[in-house]
Amino acid sequence: MKKMVLVAMLCSMAGMLCAAGRQQKNAERIRVVLDWTPNTNHTGLYVALDKGYFAAEGLDVSIVQPPEDGALMLVAAGNAEFGIDFQETLSPAIGKTANALPVVAIAAIISHNTSGIMTRADSGIKKPADLNGKRFASWETPFYTAIIRTLVAADGGDFATVKMIPNSATDAFSALETDVDAIWIYYAWDGIAAALNGTAINYMDIGKLNPVFDFYTPVLVTNRDYAAARGDIVRKFLSATAKGYRDAIQDPSGAADILLKYAPELDYALVHRSQEYLASRYQSDSPRWGSIDPARWNRFAGWMYEQGLVEQDIRGQGFTNEFLPE
Repeated sequence: MKKMVLVAMLCSMAGMLCAAGRQQKNAERIRVVLDWTPNTNHTGLYVALDKGYFAAEGLDVSIVQPPEDGALMLVAAGNAEFGIDFQETLSPAIGKTANALPVVAIAAIISHNTSGIMTRADSGIKKPADLNGKRFASWETPFYTAIIRTLVAADGGDFATVKMIPNSATDAFSALETDVDAIWIYYAWDGIAAALNGTAINYMDIGKLNPVFDFYTPVLVTNRDYAAARGDIVRKFLSATAKGYRDAIQDPSGAADILLKYAPELDYALVHRSQEYLASRYQSDSPRWGSIDPARWNRFAGWMYEQGLVEQDIRGQGFTNEFLPE
C-alpha cells in the first residue's frame, strides 16, 4: 500500500512538473524597456518578476535597459511590448501632425509628480524668482525651458536673466559643484541621496508650485495596435505589475531587497530610503495603483498645447485606464 501511495505521489509530482514545463514553454514572451538604469521607480516590476506574479499569468517577462533614444521608439515599432516613459515626452510623440507614434499610457507608476528643482541650501535660491541671473542646468528641451519660464514669471521673476545651460554632469551633486546653481531632479532619488550625504538643499516641488505641473511621470506605455489586438495580455501584465507595486507599498524594505538582488550595483541605503519615500506615493490618493486622472492629464496636455510644445490638442488622448485591475 505504501509503495502504491508513493508511486501515485511521484506520478502526481511528475505531472505537475510536466505541466509547469509546458506552461513555461508556452508562456507569452514580454519585453519591458526601462526609461533609465534600474531604480526605485521600477521596483514593482522586479517584485512581480521575483515573486512569480508574471509567471502565474503565463508571461515570460524580460526587463531591459533602454537604448539611447528611449523606450518609446521600441514600443512604437513593435520591438518591445511595454516601456516606461513620461507624460511630458509621450505627449509630443503622439501629438505630431505627421508620423505620430502609436503609443498609449496604460498606468501611472507614481500617482503624483515627485520631480522639482534642487539648489544648495547656501545658494539663497528658495523660490522660482530667486533664479534671476542664476545658471539652471537642463536637458535643453523646449519643455523644461517652458516650465521654468512659467514658474519664474508667476513668481515675479525675470526669466530673460536666467542662464539655461546644458546638464553635462553625471549626477546632480556633481553639477551643483561646478558652474550650476540649480538643477532638475527626481526627489525620490537625488533628494534622498542629498539627505544621506548630509548635503543641505533647497527643493521646489513644481507640482505644488503650480497644479498644472502635477503631471504623470513616469508611466507604463504600450503600442496602441498591440493593446487592441492583445488586450488580454495587457490586462495580465498589469494585474501582475499592480501586485508587485502593492507589495512595494506594503513592504518597502522587502521590495528594496528584491531590487538590489537584480541591481546589486545600487547603493543599499539609498535604495531602502528611496523605497520608504515612494511607498506612500506609488498610489497616494488614487483609487487604485496605476490609475490616471483624466482631469490632471488633460490639464497638463492643454498647457503643453498652449505653449506650442505639441502640434495638436491631445486632451483626452494618450492614456487609458481600461486595462488596470479593479
